[in-house]
Amino acid sequence: MNTPTNVQLINGADGYPAFVVVPYAEYVAQYGKDRHLIPNEVAGRVLKDDMTPMKAWREHLGMTQAEVAARLGTTQAAFAQLENSSHPRKSTLRRVANALGLSLAQLDF
Repeated sequence: MNTPTNVQLINGADGYPAFVVVPYAEYVAQYGKDRHLIPNEVAGRVLKDDMTPMKAWREHLGMTQAEVAARLGTTQAAFAQLENSSHPRKSTLRRVANALGLSLAQLDF
């Protein structure tokens, strides 16, 4: 098989394939949304930097507060207040998750 591939097979002690290694970006693209994955960078900022998940995700996605506020149909100041809230409503989290292109589970952890 001479076709270039980004997939690596690792054989077990019996000589048969036991593991498949794929590039992380491909894994996330294929399974991330369905499995509600949270990148290490986002989780680390929430845990280590005491940041809200909403803010950690927004920064991870490279978005400004104004951009997210526009998607929500609100002002930047209103979104800034919401982003720093420690216990936003579930309905609000759903709206923000949709605006960021995430699942509710990825934002509510």
